[in-house]
Amino acid sequence: MKCLVWDLDDTLWDGVVLEGDAPEPFPAAVRAVRALDRRGVLHAVASRGEYAVAAAHLAAHGLDTLFIVLEVGWGAKSGAVERIAAELDIGLDTVAFIDNDAVERAEVAAALPDVRCYRAHEAELLTSYAEFTPEFVTDESARRRHLYRTERRRKAAEAEHTGPPAAFLASLDLVLTVRRATGADLARAHELTVRTHQLNTTGRTFGPDELRRLCEDPGHEVLVAGLTDRFGSYGTIGLAVTSLRDDATVLELLLMSCRVLSRGVGAVLIDHIVARSLAAGRRPVAEFVPTGVNRQMLVTLRFGGFAVVEDVGDRVTLAIDPNDPPPARNHPVRVVTP
Repeated sequence: MKCLVWDLDDTLWDGVVLEGDAPEPFPAAVRAVRALDRRGVLHAVASRGEYAVAAAHLAAHGLDTLFIVLEVGWGAKSGAVERIAAELDIGLDTVAFIDNDAVERAEVAAALPDVRCYRAHEAELLTSYAEFTPEFVTDESARRRHLYRTERRRKAAEAEHTGPPAAFLASLDLVLTVRRATGADLARAHELTVRTHQLNTTGRTFGPDELRRLCEDPGHEVLVAGLTDRFGSYGTIGLAVTSLRDDATVLELLLMSCRVLSRGVGAVLIDHIVARSLAAGRRPVAEFVPTGVNRQMLVTLRFGGFAVVEDVGDRVTLAIDPNDPPPARNHPVRVVTP
């Protein structure tokens, strides 16, 4: 799970927050919030009541900074959960919801069947559930909340921007750092293969040991990509696994974190890999496996100059003709290769 959405009254705290009323948070719920935060699970709120009152009560107990989005009002909670997922740019199948009220859980489950729903008393058990227990907890996991808060500042600046979108992207001073993966990158690289579904060419997952073998194999190359801009770091947001053959560079997996969807860096990384392949005298080839949610990556490959050479339904092979490469594209992103 990428995000756990909390009801507040009788779920996060013991009672209903009203003007002048101050129920105490359940210790087990607070422990769960903090433990899952360290694992990289984001927390948000979908609760009934007055926004200002709920926000003030969270702040009074030092919990406000742990919740990335607050949806407090009187509408359907399914709508609140849906807006939270949209704001965070994550799929509903990576969102969970916890509430003491069976009717509220049923409403969310009926409207959003991909969202897992939990009863309030399960809060103390959440850290033992497999869906909240990643195989590895990386440095990136521990600071995921801070990365998303930085992203919200970017979005606020973008909303205030009055010029064309391209001008805003150019103003960000985006820098994509692409380098060979090392042992220190393997846990994060594995995490990306498990967590990234939409911007993923094949949906294939790689364990750390398998990635280590590929890094050591002269016939393969594992690249990781990090992104920064004037607001700060996005962290490690991209991974590419290629097979280096005598006459071809085969892209076995390329993925990008959904957090950078609007930055167009997937196209930048593709262009970088294509240029390196052509410079080495190899034909750029890419594999695409449809997963139901990753069609955008097929479109990205096609816009990058890849043409379909074989389509067997459950796997598509694309390639670029070295004798007729696509023209160079201008991107508002500077690529650095240390």
